[in-house]
Amino acid sequence: MNKNYETVFIMTPVLSEVQMEDAVDKFRKVLTDNGAELVNDENWGLRKLAYPIAHKSTGFYHLIEFKSAPELIETLETEYRRDERIMRFLTVSLDKHAVAYNEKRRSGAFNKDKKEEAAA
Repeated sequence: MNKNYETVFIMTPVLSEVQMEDAVDKFRKVLTDNGAELVNDENWGLRKLAYPIAHKSTGFYHLIEFKSAPELIETLETEYRRDERIMRFLTVSLDKHAVAYNEKRRSGAFNKDKKEEAAA
């Protein structure tokens, strides 16, 4: 049975735009080649880290939300560990409330500007 997951990974800030996109494509391919259905894909860009990792204070963040069999998570995380471009990663299983929250967030329900425009 397929479950909902969300994975966030942080890539080293020394990558070029092309290298960063290659890394993201690699992990998308790992997911799709193993039967995962991609639900959402967001590039959060270069962000400051809460603490230095490998003497770096920033990293490129990327989030992928997907549906897959639980067995795929081990394969995905093994690929993260093998890739020197990845500094950190976290994959979590989403319950029905988290899935509903993500759908609302993607639709802009939490965007303050839209609420203010609607009130005007």
